[in-house]
Amino acid sequence: MAVRTTHTRPVRPAMRRLKGRVAVVAGATRGAGRGIARALGEAGATVYCTGRSIRGRPSPYGRPETIEETAELITSGGGRAVAVRVDHTSESEVQALFERVDREQRRLDVLVDCVAGEDPMMEQWGMFWTADVTNGEAIFRQTLLSHIMTAKHAAPLMIRARRGLIVEVTESDLLFAGGNPIAQAMKLAIKGLALNMAAELRPHGVAAVAITPGFLRSESMLDRLGVTEANWRDAGKDDRNFLESESPLFVGRAVAALAADPKVIERSGQLCSSWELSRQYRFTDYDGRRPDWGRLAIDFSVLPPPLVDLFRTGIELQLRWLTTLTRRTRTFRGKLPKNATETRRHGGKSPQRHRATEKTR
Repeated sequence: MAVRTTHTRPVRPAMRRLKGRVAVVAGATRGAGRGIARALGEAGATVYCTGRSIRGRPSPYGRPETIEETAELITSGGGRAVAVRVDHTSESEVQALFERVDREQRRLDVLVDCVAGEDPMMEQWGMFWTADVTNGEAIFRQTLLSHIMTAKHAAPLMIRARRGLIVEVTESDLLFAGGNPIAQAMKLAIKGLALNMAAELRPHGVAAVAITPGFLRSESMLDRLGVTEANWRDAGKDDRNFLESESPLFVGRAVAALAADPKVIERSGQLCSSWELSRQYRFTDYDGRRPDWGRLAIDFSVLPPPLVDLFRTGIELQLRWLTTLTRRTRTFRGKLPKNATETRRHGGKSPQRHRATEKTR
């Protein structure tokens, strides 16, 4: 395993468009969570960095990173950060976190949930009929229930102020993602969670989105490929797709751009990607690059042919599924009352239900 290094060189200060804002990054210990926390701090927000890994109490994942280290990276760059140990599978701890934020800051502008993005329990690959489901309930609690509980206790602070942004970090800008069937279900559920929350939050002026990074150079990925952030391009010799990879700060700057956008509510419910947001908001990675995973002509030769065949079949089925779902959704939309006045005209019932009621009288 390569010696772990963390990108610490000074980054060009972003316009501090988030000065005075308060953010909570759940799962800020490493990977995308750390990058997002750093970018929000870079943009001027006060960032609460939460997770389970603190000095003296190492990560259950066997990783050396800690939330204190993340907070120190933010403060060394001139930002403000607070490290708070929170197990996001414990509702009492989650509730205490947001009570503290409310007490200390009297506001919450951004919640980013990146909990369990690299949980080792989700690393298994294989067909669903070969899956080991021993840890299924634990994975559900760690990767999905934790997100629901965290958003539950963050939302009231935002609803009270009639503003805010909840960001759910997931994998892939399509419906599916890699891994075993439990991991696939959890990642799909997170995308749906953001969509459902967006509908419920819209009347309160609060936005919710899901976001995915591209090929992420997380600490564990660098270790797995035997490189560091200083020489990461060396791994491109074996997989040229990696040359289009991004540092965790890149998806972080995507989140910071969303948080600073006064019209972010127009994106609410959407599944965003770091590379598409970079095209629109014109931010770059720390080295000035603008990696674009969406425009990359992916080299699939590094993958086993049966896996590529599986992708092809899955994409075709997904397109058929989405086409049918779009048609059904438009049909249902056509049945809805146009506005509140029309709903009241029918005694709070939809026109179709009103007509059905009339026929039974």
